[in-house]
Amino acid sequence: MNNPADFTKAFQDAFANLKFDTSAFDDAFKNSAALGQKMSQVALEAAEKSAEVSNAWTKDTLNKMGVVAATKEEPADYSKAVADFATTSSEAAAENMAAFAEIAKKVQMETVELMMASGKDIQKEASAAVKKATEEVAKVSKKAAAK
Repeated sequence: MNNPADFTKAFQDAFANLKFDTSAFDDAFKNSAALGQKMSQVALEAAEKSAEVSNAWTKDTLNKMGVVAATKEEPADYSKAVADFATTSSEAAAENMAAFAEIAKKVQMETVELMMASGKDIQKEASAAVKKATEEVAKVSKKAAAK
């Protein structure tokens, strides 16, 4: 079996010889991780609420099915029970779909807010990085011109 060469040391040495500030990358990674955490919290909260709505809807449906499945004295009572079940089920479906829509709307609003805040942070960081780079280039230019 071939053992691939370990280039870790070579890459470490190569990057150690490069002269640039990696703090921008570190900050970008930290900000990306923070955004990921916030987005995950939004998604998990939405999943929890959706599960609650779904669970309540299922329990309600099962309770209503008990009425349909119960023994009736008259044949017409069976058709009435099924018709009542169909009516209440369609009403419950509309209510629960509205609840799911509210959850989705909240997730959408929170996501947009997070993305806008993230965009503002990225813009500030980019402006600061460009300003810093410009200052460094200006210093190097002055030194070069002085020689």
